[in-house]
Amino acid sequence: MKDYKNLLTALEVNLESHERLEESLRRAHEQYFLWQAARPQLMARFDASCHESHGARVAEIFEHRQKGGKSIGTFCIYVPDEIAIAAGVIPIPLCGGSAWAITHADKILPRDICPLIRSTFGMSISGTCPYKKLKDFAVGETTCDAKKKAWDLFGFKVLEVPQKKKSADASVWFAEVIEFKTMMEELSGVSITPLKLAESIRLMNHKRRVLQRISEYQKLPEPPISGLDALLVSQVALNQDINAFIADAHALAYELQHRVQTGEAAYKKRGPRILMAGSSSPLGYAKIHYIAESSGLRIVADESCTGSRYFRNLVDESHQDLDGMLKAIADRYFAIDCSCFSPNTERLDNIMKIIDEFQIQGVIHHILQYCHTYNIEARAIERALKKKGIPSLIIETDYSSEDEGQIRTRIEAFAEMIGK
Repeated sequence: MKDYKNLLTALEVNLESHERLEESLRRAHEQYFLWQAARPQLMARFDASCHESHGARVAEIFEHRQKGGKSIGTFCIYVPDEIAIAAGVIPIPLCGGSAWAITHADKILPRDICPLIRSTFGMSISGTCPYKKLKDFAVGETTCDAKKKAWDLFGFKVLEVPQKKKSADASVWFAEVIEFKTMMEELSGVSITPLKLAESIRLMNHKRRVLQRISEYQKLPEPPISGLDALLVSQVALNQDINAFIADAHALAYELQHRVQTGEAAYKKRGPRILMAGSSSPLGYAKIHYIAESSGLRIVADESCTGSRYFRNLVDESHQDLDGMLKAIADRYFAIDCSCFSPNTERLDNIMKIIDEFQIQGVIHHILQYCHTYNIEARAIERALKKKGIPSLIIETDYSSEDEGQIRTRIEAFAEMIGK
């Protein structure tokens, strides 16, 4: 692997802390993914992309900026990538998924808020994150109170995501999308033309379609890819260069097709078909997916922001004018069924659709500690699932490994109950 110490030094990264982070990511990746005996061969590319997220990918963005390009940090899938890309701006996901960095954030942030926020800012405060110096600014959003106040504290730009889905709320969101376009044009000095925006819409839809295609293989009685590896593909999709990702994902999809034709399954034994619901799992974190699948469950669907919520909906490509394209982008992102909305019947409807299409036998609600909206909503979904005869399990956790034994005991009991 290439040595990026000189680049990291130039970016004012604390090399000791960064090495600690990389070692943590290497151990986590080996534990979570490499134990699987029947992985597709091309998953090696996504393993490499995961490892390169703090090396080769950093170098790519650095080179882009050296040539005069711009980049922004993001924390949520509500930030419209199409608009940033049309302006020549690279959006960089900044969500942390490592437990060890949290202690640094606890020096300035409350301990009883989301681990994702604390991990992300812990890596920044400790000088560990190489992307800190690779962004012109960060763009937050208003999907939870802790995030909103964190953005205020650190002076980030913020997109207002309304908490209802009435026509007035859609108008507010459309205005935010227009403002984001202006923001990207002012940052880059590039005017977003209909041609450029149409190209970026097609590119992002292409990316979503290949992720949808991979997901379709999980509907089969014997999926050719595990839930763990499907998660890794989605995690890499958020970080890797978009064209490189599309090429790798297409190659993987063809391999999965071949595996189906030759009868190569991802699982050596049959197990209950599971939907993973709730909080996202950022790159470097797959604790609940790992425990579930190593306990004999098969995760065939994931409705989180690192699952189908990221790629479910496409942007309407039929518009030719700039306003029509921007409205189509706004509509696509406003259709995301985040738990911040009230009421949120869309999410329940989408979950029920997944249950039918993927023949789900049980649901695990993965709830990051202090994520109140997903935690409370899990109770309402649990009641609806009970009426449908689908058992579910709520797991509230953080990024640490301290509760793995307790969680495994609960998941193994859940697997045994479903398997009877």
